[in-house]
Amino acid sequence: MRRVNASKALHGVRFAFGTLTVFPARITRWDRSTARAGMTLAPLAGLAVGLCAAAAGAGLWALGAGALLAGVVSTAAPALLTRGLHLDGLADVADGLGSAKPAEDALRIMKQSDIGPFGVITLLFCLLAQIAALAHLYEQDGWARGAVGSVVAAAVARTALTLASRRGVPAARPDGLGAIVAGTVPGRRALVVAALVTAACAAAGGPFDPWSALHFALAAAAGLAAAEGFLGRCVRRFGGVTGDVFGAVAEASATVTLVALTLG
Repeated sequence: MRRVNASKALHGVRFAFGTLTVFPARITRWDRSTARAGMTLAPLAGLAVGLCAAAAGAGLWALGAGALLAGVVSTAAPALLTRGLHLDGLADVADGLGSAKPAEDALRIMKQSDIGPFGVITLLFCLLAQIAALAHLYEQDGWARGAVGSVVAAAVARTALTLASRRGVPAARPDGLGAIVAGTVPGRRALVVAALVTAACAAAGGPFDPWSALHFALAAAAGLAAAEGFLGRCVRRFGGVTGDVFGAVAEASATVTLVALTLG
């Protein structure tokens, strides 16, 4: 039994890293059982992405580049490490929502390779918000708060994907990534993952000062709540989730988490 569970976990890690990052992870199984394990472990992929972003930003800060450039690099790193797929999903969903057309037509717009005006505007303001928030964090407590903020935002964003994969959330199409992962994670398991990640975020903020632990936990909760609201809007609008919706949910969650870390 232990060997079977270990095998499932290994396949899940490969699925999470192979679908959510550019890290070399050969996916050897592509089924809903593997997708369940992979989306449960999605925060691990976020942790890896966040650590790379933190290292890049903190490294530039240490070289004297300043808070703004550190924020730019910490924002660019996750985009590069996810092949830009989450940002592309955000742009596509913005075009689909902005089209005000029926679900079938909106989904067709989202599958097109070009980006419309709604997508461009949404990408612009989302990236500006992330850069501004990270630059503000890098200005506080030296490099540490910006680096930790990068890790927390990335982990929370992938936790939002775990919640978006829970049972009861349908797929909008019969094919694609959305169809393979939609409704795979048991609801209780998704909530446990969210609680554990929120607690880890609080622990990450603890070394700064006692209030920072609460601040980081509330920021994580805000990011997850925003993702849930956005997910609900997409499900009502498109009839379910797609790969683009997952990407958009992740970016929305990361952005709100970072902005929440700058408040108070």
